[in-house]
Amino acid sequence: MLKGFTHARLACGCRLGFRDGVEGSPVTVVVDEKGPGCVVTLHVRGLPLFDYREALRPPTRLGPPTEEEYEEEG
Repeated sequence: MLKGFTHARLACGCRLGFRDGVEGSPVTVVVDEKGPGCVVTLHVRGLPLFDYREALRPPTRLGPPTEEEYEEEG
């Protein structure tokens, strides 16, 4: 699983825990404790946090068409 990290604390005061992930994600990040002054509604004790960055998702659109080899004339 993880090498060394078991918990982390966010700037809002919430404490995170790291657990074994599911298929496609090696680690699941879970809110262990909600900070007393945290106003982020997505931080709910016991629920995992998800990463919605586009780089981690498979593409949903087709890429540009592939071009044939370019050969110079003459």
